[in-house]
Amino acid sequence: MRSRESWSWNRWETPLASVEDRLKDLGVSLPEVPPPVAAYVPAVVCGDLVFLSGQIARNSEGGLLSPGKLGDRVSLEEGYAAARQCALQALAALRACIGDLDRVERVAKLTVFVAGAEGFDQQSVVANGASELLEQVFGDRGRHARSAVGVAGLPLGASVEVELIARIRSE
Repeated sequence: MRSRESWSWNRWETPLASVEDRLKDLGVSLPEVPPPVAAYVPAVVCGDLVFLSGQIARNSEGGLLSPGKLGDRVSLEEGYAAARQCALQALAALRACIGDLDRVERVAKLTVFVAGAEGFDQQSVVANGASELLEQVFGDRGRHARSAVGVAGLPLGASVEVELIARIRSE
């Protein structure tokens, strides 16, 4: 986990580099968009908003990253990393839907679901894994409203699930 002070980019820098350049600077690449595992689509465009389906963290082989519950089998650091991976997967689904992430005018809303053992109350710390990545990638356009919700369980035994809503400019 990184604190705001340790971020390696200047959020006041203008103009912003392209989103793809930001991703390269962060040393990350977007994963392939996995096919839906149930009756839904990865993203839906409604006017200038894109609603992304929930993403559970997958490793490079397609298996679950950090399955289980926070405060039991999954550490806070693993949950943070899982939320970050979920955000990367959401960006991959967003790019597949709209073609170019530079069309994103604003990440409007992020919802992070955290499967936690009884008494686990650090959902906001886990959610920072996704929130901080989005701000690093988009600068101020990545600052968003957010809910961090504790749940009893998630699909396939995932520890974290992330969904987001983004506003885009027309082509």
